[in-house]
Amino acid sequence: MANKKFIVKLSGEERAQLTGLISKGKAAAKTLLKARILLKADEGEAGEGWPDEEICEALDTNVSMVSRVREKFVCRGLDAVLTRKQRDIPPVAHLRWRASSPVDRACLLGAAGRLRALDHPPAR
Repeated sequence: MANKKFIVKLSGEERAQLTGLISKGKAAAKTLLKARILLKADEGEAGEGWPDEEICEALDTNVSMVSRVREKFVCRGLDAVLTRKQRDIPPVAHLRWRASSPVDRACLLGAAGRLRALDHPPAR
């Protein structure tokens, strides 16, 4: 087992918060997975202190996920692990799909000429 750079030590309050989150089961699956990772990786008094490989096998995840969760907890705290980072700038919708009707969308895509050609077939 390699030396871990980020050692997780949860306080009693943090353990209670994570245990309550898991027992309710109402959070997102990724959030519950991160909570389980932290509880297994805890090397405090009441912690289990599992190695990363065992955590991966038990929770069906990969080593990089476990190491990212450890790092984020040690560097930024519990709230940073459990909540997603908010974007500074909201995504911009594609302007060409902002048209209000299917005909407007077809015009923006250049299909208007083909649609008119179908309405008026060539004379024989």
